[in-house]
Amino acid sequence: MNFGRQCLNEWPLDPQHTYLNHGTVGVTPLRVTAAQRAIADEIERQPSRFILRELSGITVDQRPRELPRLREAAGIAAEFLGARGADLVFVDNATTGANAVLRSFAFQPGDEILVSDLGYGGVTRAAMFAAREKGATVRTVTMPYPFTAEGLIQAWSTAPGPRTRLAIVDHISAETAIVLPLAQIAAALKRQGVAVLADGAHAPAQIPLDIPSLGVDWYTGNLHKWAWTPRSSGILWASRERQAGLHPAVISWGLDEGFAREFDMVGTRDPSPYLAAPASLALFREWGLEEIRRYNHHLAWTAAHRLAERWGTEFRTPEALVGAMVMVTLPTRAGTSREDALAMRESLLLDDGIEVQVHIYGGQMRARISAQIYNDMSDIDRLADAILHRLR
Repeated sequence: MNFGRQCLNEWPLDPQHTYLNHGTVGVTPLRVTAAQRAIADEIERQPSRFILRELSGITVDQRPRELPRLREAAGIAAEFLGARGADLVFVDNATTGANAVLRSFAFQPGDEILVSDLGYGGVTRAAMFAAREKGATVRTVTMPYPFTAEGLIQAWSTAPGPRTRLAIVDHISAETAIVLPLAQIAAALKRQGVAVLADGAHAPAQIPLDIPSLGVDWYTGNLHKWAWTPRSSGILWASRERQAGLHPAVISWGLDEGFAREFDMVGTRDPSPYLAAPASLALFREWGLEEIRRYNHHLAWTAAHRLAERWGTEFRTPEALVGAMVMVTLPTRAGTSREDALAMRESLLLDDGIEVQVHIYGGQMRARISAQIYNDMSDIDRLADAILHRLR
């Protein structure tokens, strides 16, 4: 398999555009979309049988399939993530998984939830809602910039207070794109009696994962970003001691039937994105999982230095904190307000055909570059030229 723009024919993307934003909602290869359509067609041939008798362990009128289809797919996804299928369930996305944990947690009035200033806004708002409902509080921990592994571990290690019950720790932060030293952070928090919910929205397939080895209590992530499955498809993993009392945000026929059965049956929904996950993971094996990761990381790392050099800014993130995404600083004259960033992003898309995440962090405009195997350095140079053209 040849990586770079020459492999765009394997993807549905418009080849006339430059897509540097894979991390936002993902892109599904054409072959995986075809596999999903085949599953959808199979469902429609016998929808009642498929949904009510074969999909999950909660069935109507007869014994369930020996291995329900969702359990079969979950087992394959779990193996890819270093976990047991029995400890992993499908959810719509990482935010849905985080909601399930937050809504199930037995907070008491005065308890505290820790989040960080790198946290995803949707998950932070879910924490605020859960705290409000149960009389708890949410406190935001500031991560020191420039980022280092030591600084991140120190910030989280010193954050807990006497009423801290739960910490939500990103594995790869959405805007800044850094890979946090999650295992070390979790160990420091757990030593202080703080439960850890890991938000791994961007991690599955972008970086190697062995979820149980991270030492967290719960891990939620997306498969529809870097793991190439159709939207929407995410996972929630729970350690065995944390599965009792954990309920999906939508309660249905699986209530109190056990962790996997309860999450597998939350009413009628389209299961084809979950059931297509094995097809996407098979494609990784065919094209070379390690080769894909090496290519994406090298492109992201090289792109960061190329852009910083051409824009006259600094890139100081250690390579150990970089996966397949990087955040690069634009020149100050590009603007410093949220409105400036939104205008820049719109202009790049509408005038140059470049889709890239642009935002303000630390008072400066930054671009978050996602490197995927359909990208190459010509895409990076196109972005560099477009920014410089605007700053003349």
